[in-house]
Parts: sequence; C-alpha cells; structure tokens
Amino acid sequence: MSSKLTLRMDEELIRRAKQYSSETGKSVSRIVGDYFSLIGRDHADYSKENTPVVRSLRGALKNAKVSEKDYWSYIEKKHS
Repeated sequence: MSSKLTLRMDEELIRRAKQYSSETGKSVSRIVGDYFSLIGRDHADYSKENTPVVRSLRGALKNAKVSEKDYWSYIEKKHS
C-alpha cells in the first residue's frame, strides 16, 4: 500500500534531486523510497542483499558477448 509523505528540504537539494530523477528516469518518490529501504538495516545485511541500483542492473548484460579484454580496452580508451 502506498501512502503520501510530505518532506521539507532545502530548495537546492530538491533541484538536484529532480535533476537526478530526470537523468536516471526514476521518480523522486522512487529514489527516496529506495533510500528509505536501506535505513535500519544492519551492516551485515548489505553484503547479503543487493542495493536497489544493483538489482536494477541485474540481467543487463544477459547474452552479451563482452570479454574481460573488451572491458580493459574500453578503460584504456576512456582514460587516455
């Protein structure tokens, strides 16, 4: 069940949150919800369960034909 929550924040923080939301395609509510889902967990829980960002990336390279050599080639080009 979803409920409405009103937050009061600094205007600059809100602007940056909206910018991040636009860049990532996630709503501000989802970003805040993802963060809240991490609150109160023990440190040990972080190693057992993936973060929301990691979960969203799961399967992104499924059936991709990318090797470790390709990765290092990309890194060399990126930083040269």
